[in-house]
Amino acid sequence: MRFVITAEWSKNRLLQTIIVLFVIYIGVLWVSNALLYFHKMNLTYTSVVEYYLGSEAKFLQPRSYQGMLEISHFHFFAMGILLLTLTHLMLFVPLPPARKPFLIVWPFVSALLDEGSNWLVRFVHPYFAYLKIASFLSLEVSLAVLMGLSLWAVFYGSQESYGKTAVQVQSRQQPGEDLEPVS
Repeated sequence: MRFVITAEWSKNRLLQTIIVLFVIYIGVLWVSNALLYFHKMNLTYTSVVEYYLGSEAKFLQPRSYQGMLEISHFHFFAMGILLLTLTHLMLFVPLPPARKPFLIVWPFVSALLDEGSNWLVRFVHPYFAYLKIASFLSLEVSLAVLMGLSLWAVFYGSQESYGKTAVQVQSRQQPGEDLEPVS
């Protein structure tokens, strides 16, 4: 956070390198996530239902409770850490503060719905396949937006945006009131 407050963000090449490498790494994860999804099913209701409920015609077994539990257990942890890290970068992106909560909440909600819709399709009703498709697409788009904004902030983001935000916050501050530290 010191790099944002002191306007060293654009001057710290090592920090920029870490963020660029992280985004590249997440980009590979993003692509592999899409490849895995499309290897198992596509963006149609029928393909999602067949994947989770099985298909006698295609000799597909329904997803087992134990198998889904193991996958969900890993996904909740891994996606939580990924989203914590990626959305944390939004604190450093020079955007108006009013836009940041949406950019932070959107991928978390999408990820929860993406993972939860698997269970809903399998154990509640096949119509939740539409939720699975929508949440998968929403998660992929939200991750792409966060990666793009992170790279934009590294290469093109203006430090002046931070200054305007700080001035706006200070102008709303009551005399004698200290700003709370932000991590």
